[in-house]
Amino acid sequence: MFAKDISLVIFCKRPALGQGKQRLAASVGQAAALQVAEALLDCVLEDAALWPGPVVLSPASESDAEWAAGLGEGNYKVVPQSEGNLGTRILRVDDQLRAEGHSRIIYIGSDAPEHNQDVYEQLAALMSDYDVVLTPAADGGVTAMGSAAGWGELEVLPWSTDQLGEALRQQAEAAGLSVGFAAGCYDVDQLSDLQRLQKTLRDDPRPARQTLLRITGQLLEEHDGWK
Repeated sequence: MFAKDISLVIFCKRPALGQGKQRLAASVGQAAALQVAEALLDCVLEDAALWPGPVVLSPASESDAEWAAGLGEGNYKVVPQSEGNLGTRILRVDDQLRAEGHSRIIYIGSDAPEHNQDVYEQLAALMSDYDVVLTPAADGGVTAMGSAAGWGELEVLPWSTDQLGEALRQQAEAAGLSVGFAAGCYDVDQLSDLQRLQKTLRDDPRPARQTLLRITGQLLEEHDGWK
């Protein structure tokens, strides 16, 4: 079990038709993409329920604060995101949390269902040895990023590109911070990611993962994307 002073911050969007998962929607349609987004959110809330330390939900806007406050039976702190790119939004949430006494913080999104207890324990263990920890994504980004020393100028980094992971590493090291890496994961953005889910989640007993597996399996059959 890992330390209870590590805060988990979940950046999330309120699932809605035509918002989010648009690369996936291009293949399976808006309604199906919404169904996947809802199932992915349930997966990350499943993880949050088992987190031993503080959990913070960070919805995409202030208008969704009430929605976020109702997730997880209202047991989590809610800190809405600001305007700006993802780096700017992370920094503003991070500044507020550190001012409130949070010192070791891990950020995740709601689209990396491959995260499991082993991944989280590895991240937490690395935070005892490194200033910054990253979980590389298959597309060159990251599925989790944590820091015990704050962040640099995240707003200038190449978000949503295959250069992000390397840019995070370089910026941290340029600031004299040590960087540790957890095992690589992937996030769900397109049809091929749903195909991978059928393999990586097949033996995962967690209920929300099994629901996601069933939903994505049906979509793949309907769109002839699963052979």
